Amino acid sequence: MGCFEMPNYAEGTLEVGRALANLTDAITIIGGGDSTAAAKQLGIAPKITHISTGGGASLNYLEGKELPGIACISDK
Repeated sequence: MGCFEMPNYAEGTLEVGRALANLTDAITIIGGGDSTAAAKQLGIAPKITHISTGGGASLNYLEGKELPGIACISDK
């Protein structure tokens, strides 16, 4: 995935986005503000199972790490 805002560097992002959008029997997840913006701009967002603007938090969640915001409300 590249700097999709610049045409010379957008091809990688376009190809990865198209590949994700064409996966019909898979759960597809995009995390991060830039990736979310790219999915929306490319028009593939409706074909993605889940989109989160929280890049680092999304990765931590998928890795099974504790999320401080969730931990503090779970204790109450």
